[in-house]
Amino acid sequence: MMWLSGGFVFRRGDSVYHRLDPRVKLLISALMFVTTLLVRSVYELLIVIAFMVAVAAVATVLRRVGRTMALTASFSAIIFLINLAFTRNLESSFLYAIRFVAIVVSTSLFFITTSPDELEQVMKTFRLPRDVVFAFVTAVRFIPVMMLDTIQIMDAQKSRGLELEKGNVFRRVRNMIPVLIPLVVNSVVRSGELAEAMESRAYGAVPRPTSLVQYRASFRDRAVAVAAVAIFAVAAYSFYYVLPVQFP
Repeated sequence: MMWLSGGFVFRRGDSVYHRLDPRVKLLISALMFVTTLLVRSVYELLIVIAFMVAVAAVATVLRRVGRTMALTASFSAIIFLINLAFTRNLESSFLYAIRFVAIVVSTSLFFITTSPDELEQVMKTFRLPRDVVFAFVTAVRFIPVMMLDTIQIMDAQKSRGLELEKGNVFRRVRNMIPVLIPLVVNSVVRSGELAEAMESRAYGAVPRPTSLVQYRASFRDRAVAVAAVAIFAVAAYSFYYVLPVQFP
C-alpha cells in the first residue's frame, strides 16, 4: 500500500522540471488534462500518454508515475468492463479506460513535483478566497499523514489477529471497520488540534496578509510555457484535422 500511495505524495527533487515555476507546471498539467479529453481514438491517447511519460522522465519521477498507473489500473479495468457491457464497443471501452489513467497521471505529475507551499502560493496568485486556499492546501498536506495512519492502524490490527486479505468482498469490507473507526477518531482529534493552532496564531485577524515568497517567471519558465501551449495547439489541430478518426 505504501508503494502505491507514494505515487501521489510530494518529494523534493532537483530536476529541471522541479525547478520550474509552479504556475508553469500547473499550465503543463492542465494542457495535458485537456488534451486527454480532446482525443477521439486509442492511438491518439497513447501518444498523449507517451508525452506524459517523457515529462515524468525529465522530472525523474518515472517510477512514481508507474505507481500511479498501477493504482489506477483496477479502476480503469472496472470502467472498461462497465462501458463494454453497455456499449458493446471494444475500442470505445479501451478509450475511456485509458483516458481515465491519462487524466490521473496528468494531475499526479503536478502534485508529486509541487510542494504544498508552492500550491498555496499559486492559488493565492489566482486571488482565490483565503479560506478555500487554506482548506485545500490543508487537505493536500494531510494526505501523507492519513496514509501513514492507515498503514499503522492496519499493521496494529493485523498483529491482533485481524485478517484483512481473506474472505469474500463483503467480509473484507466488514473487516475494515476496526481500521476505519480509529482512523476517523484520529482525524477528529487532529482537526481539533489544528483548530487550536490556527486560533493561537490569530488566523483571520489580517484581512489580506502578505506573502514571503513572490514568484517571478524567468526566461526559461516563459519559454517552457510558450512551448507547452504550442505543442498543445499542434496536438489539438492534428487530432481533429490531420489524424483519421477510427470510430464516431
